[in-house]
Amino acid sequence: MLESQWSAAAKQNSLYKPDRDSDFIRFADITSFIRQRILLIMSCPFIGVLGAGFYVATTDSIFTARTQILIEPKIPQLLQKQSSEINLSLDTSQVETQLAVLRSEKIAGMVIEELGLIDDPNFKPMNTLSIAERFERLAGMAAKPSDQKEGSQHHTVPPPSTAADVTETADPTAEALEFQRRRRVVETFRGGLGVQRLGVSYAIDITFNSLDPELAAKVANATAGAFVREQLETRAAAAQEGVAWLEKRIEEVRLQMNLATQMTQEFRAKHDYRVGRQLEAAIVDGQVVPSGEGEGVTPSGPTLEELEVTAETYRKMYESLLAGFTNSVNQQPFLIADARVITPATRPLAPSHPRNKLVLALGVLAGLMVGIGLAFARHTLDRTIRTPRQIRDELGLDCVGELPAARFLRGFGQLDDVLRRPESPFSQSLRNTKAAISLADVAHPLRCIGITSVAPGDGKSTVASNLAALYASSGVRTLVIDADVFHSALTKRLLYAPVLAGGNSDSIKEQIRFVPGQQFDLLPSQASAEHRLITPRNMEALIDELESYEVIIVDLPPFTSGVHGLAAASVLDGVLIVTEWGKTPVELVAELSRILQVAKTSVIGVVMTKVRSLSTRQYRKRATQSAR
Repeated sequence: MLESQWSAAAKQNSLYKPDRDSDFIRFADITSFIRQRILLIMSCPFIGVLGAGFYVATTDSIFTARTQILIEPKIPQLLQKQSSEINLSLDTSQVETQLAVLRSEKIAGMVIEELGLIDDPNFKPMNTLSIAERFERLAGMAAKPSDQKEGSQHHTVPPPSTAADVTETADPTAEALEFQRRRRVVETFRGGLGVQRLGVSYAIDITFNSLDPELAAKVANATAGAFVREQLETRAAAAQEGVAWLEKRIEEVRLQMNLATQMTQEFRAKHDYRVGRQLEAAIVDGQVVPSGEGEGVTPSGPTLEELEVTAETYRKMYESLLAGFTNSVNQQPFLIADARVITPATRPLAPSHPRNKLVLALGVLAGLMVGIGLAFARHTLDRTIRTPRQIRDELGLDCVGELPAARFLRGFGQLDDVLRRPESPFSQSLRNTKAAISLADVAHPLRCIGITSVAPGDGKSTVASNLAALYASSGVRTLVIDADVFHSALTKRLLYAPVLAGGNSDSIKEQIRFVPGQQFDLLPSQASAEHRLITPRNMEALIDELESYEVIIVDLPPFTSGVHGLAAASVLDGVLIVTEWGKTPVELVAELSRILQVAKTSVIGVVMTKVRSLSTRQYRKRATQSAR
C-alpha cells in the first residue's frame, strides 16, 4: 500500500509527463522492430531452409502406387425373380468388413507368396533414420558419392535361406529365425499398405509405399488381385462344402425313399391292412432295422395310406435335393466375385515422399515463425536503449543524437572522423547532434558541457573529441578536459608525448596541450587528477580561470566508476548522457539521470552511439530529395 502511494506521489511530483499515445503500437514501431531484429528474423528462415534441405537430402525417396477396386452389392436369391427395380446398397459395416479383409494377414500372406517378397532384397522396411545416421549419410554423399554408388550397385546381399532349407534342417533355432523373418516381412507389408474408402462410395483405394517404384506397383496390383481371388476361393470352398453335404443328404434320403416304397409294395402284395413282424425290415428313426432286431417296435405297423404318404414325401425330398445338387454343380464353374479392379496400379513417376517443395516451404514458414517469435521475445525481454521513443517514454529525456558506427566491423569510430570523413553518416549525425544541443531548452547558455556514460566503451570519449572538433572548425575556441582519470582515453590517443606530472595549481594553464591535427586544446587526465577536478569547487575555479575558451567540453568518468566522479557535473551548464545502442540498460540510464537530477545538474539529453538503424534516416532522405 505504501509502495503504491509512493509511486503515485513520485509520478505527480515528476516533471515528466508520458505521452498518452505511448501505449499504442504504431506502424513506425512495427517498422522499427523489423529493422532492429531483421538479422534474427531472416536468419531463422535460412536455418529452416538448411534444415529442410538436410532432411530432404538424407531421406529415402518413397514411391506410392495406387489401385482401386469396386465392391458391387449382390442380389439375394429370394429377390432375383422379383421386380428389377430393387434398391441395392451396402451398409457401413459391410464395407468396413471388406476393408478388414484387405488389411488381414491372409491377404498379406497371399501377396508375399505370390511375389516372393521374403527373398526380395528390394523389399525392406522404411525405417526413420536418426540424426547420427543422417549426418553419416550426408558425409558419405559429400565425401565419396561415386564410391557409394558403385558400392550400392555391386554390393550383393547373400540370398536368405528358403523355407525348404529350413524344413530340411530340423533345427529349432533355424525355425524360430525363419518365423521371425517372415513376421518382419508381414509387418513391412502391412506398414506400407494403405486401404481406405473413397467417400461414401463403394470404391476402395489401395496404396502401397516402397523404395522401389516397380515393386510398389506390383504389390498394389497383387493385393487387389489377392482380394478378388480370396473371394472366389472362399465361395468355391463354400460351394464344395455344400455339394458334399448335398451328396451325403441325397444318399440318406434315397435309402429312406427306397425302403418306404418297398414297404408300400409289400403291403399291397399281401392285401393286408397291417404290417407286422412278418416283414423282413422296418424303419425305426430313419434307420433300416431287420425283422426281430428293433427294440421297442410294436407288432402293429402303419397303414397303407401312411406308407404311401411316407414314400411320396421321401420321393419329393429326394427330387428337391437332386435339383439343388444339379443347380450347385452347374453354377460352381461360374462363380463371380463381388469386387473388381477398376484402376490398376502403374509405376509412379515421382516419389510421393518427401515432398521437396512442401518441405522447403514449411521450413521457411517455420523458420519465419520461430524468428518472429524469438525477435518478439527478445524485444520484450530486452531492456536496453534502442529508440528515441523509448528514451522519451521511459526516461523522460530527449534523444539529441543517433550516431552510427563510422566503419564496418572496426568499432564505433575514430577521434577525428568528422575531419577525415565530413560527409559520412557519422559526421552528419554528429552535426545534427550539435545543432540539437544548441537548441536545447536550458536556463543559461551552454558553455561548459559535460559528457558521461553508464559504462566505459559506450563511446563518450569519441563523442567528446569529434564534438570539440566541430566546435573548433566553426571558429569557436574549444577546450577538452579529460576528467576521466580512471581510463584517460583522450589523453592516451590524442597526445603522443607523455605528460609529466608535477607543478602547482597556478600552472594548470601550462599543462594544456594543443592536439596535433585537431583545432582544439586538451587538458590531460594527469592534470585533472593532480588538481582534483572531479570536485565541484576545483572544477568551478578552473572554469572561471579559463575565460578565454568559448566552449569547454568535459569528459567525465562513467557511472560505473563511482558516483563521486560525477560530482563536478553540478557546476557545468549541462551534461550529455552517451548510451550504446542495444547494450546500455534502461535501468542504469534512469539511475544515472536520477543521480544527476539529485545533484541539480541539467541533463541536455541522450546520445545513442553505434546505432544500426537510424530512426531519422527516412526523413533525411525525404529532405534530400525535396532539396534536389
